[in-house]
Amino acid sequence: MDESGGIMRIAIITSGGDAPGMNAAIRAVTRAALAKGHKVYGVYDGYKGLIEGKFEKFNRSDVSETLNRGGTILGTARLPEFKEVEIQKLAIKQLEARGIDGLICIGGDGTYRGARALCEFGIKCIGIPGTIDNDIASTELTIGFSTALNTAVEAIDKLRDTSSSHQRCSIIEVMGRRCGDLALYSGICCGAEYIITADTGFNKQELLESLRENRLEGRRHAIVVISENICDVHALAQEVEEYTGYECRGTILGYVQRGGCPTPEDRLLASRMGAYAVDLLEQGVYGCAVGIRHNELYHMPFDEALTKSKSSKELLDLVSKIQ
Repeated sequence: MDESGGIMRIAIITSGGDAPGMNAAIRAVTRAALAKGHKVYGVYDGYKGLIEGKFEKFNRSDVSETLNRGGTILGTARLPEFKEVEIQKLAIKQLEARGIDGLICIGGDGTYRGARALCEFGIKCIGIPGTIDNDIASTELTIGFSTALNTAVEAIDKLRDTSSSHQRCSIIEVMGRRCGDLALYSGICCGAEYIITADTGFNKQELLESLRENRLEGRRHAIVVISENICDVHALAQEVEEYTGYECRGTILGYVQRGGCPTPEDRLLASRMGAYAVDLLEQGVYGCAVGIRHNELYHMPFDEALTKSKSSKELLDLVSKIQ
């Protein structure tokens, strides 16, 4: 029941890039809401599906056997046009036609901006952070980050094995958009000799000199982990090979980081956040994003969630000490 004791109609969308654990969040929202007598509707293909009216009423069996599945059973799509008021009004029309009382939006900052816009028209929205990039500053962890990190670490460990055998330098690009957490966390976990993100900065000449010195000292291999959109890793690998004497290869892990069965950590986080989002709607709380801090769930208004800055100072300091 909501705060007035009535039955609610709750819709769920996943938007933007998919992330392992989104299905666990969908499942938690669905089952938590149904257990309290509410009605649940899945919206297929994100905001695009919302304006096209792709709604389906969900029951418990619709989310069975989804906890361990990667991707999102609802599908997702990017819709840059959703920032336009006239497009937003199409979504509102679809929601009002079905009597939707609350919309739970799972995704990243673009998803949050869409939800905030709908809130300005009176739609009760809650955001759940689902992105492998861990780039939502209002939460310490996002759904999907743990799984993507495990995928990256496994791949880098394997590349280290073959790099060591062939006395090779491997430059590995991981995802993350503007956030360097995947590179930072995976680089630390794999003992990378060099970690490059937007926060660390990138001095190519300094890197080349350091790798050449390593080679002259007789080190058999080197691992460089770098965030996407910093440089062309294949061109950098060629420069490293020519300057240092290392045989060098560039590897872009790419979309493999988005796939796979979610880790237990992602399943648990998504389940907690999904059930908490339903609790918030029942309490009449909306216009906010769910987050976790010191292992406690909390919520923050969209405006703050979208403007809050994220700091990785502690881990950056750690890198400077142990690299």
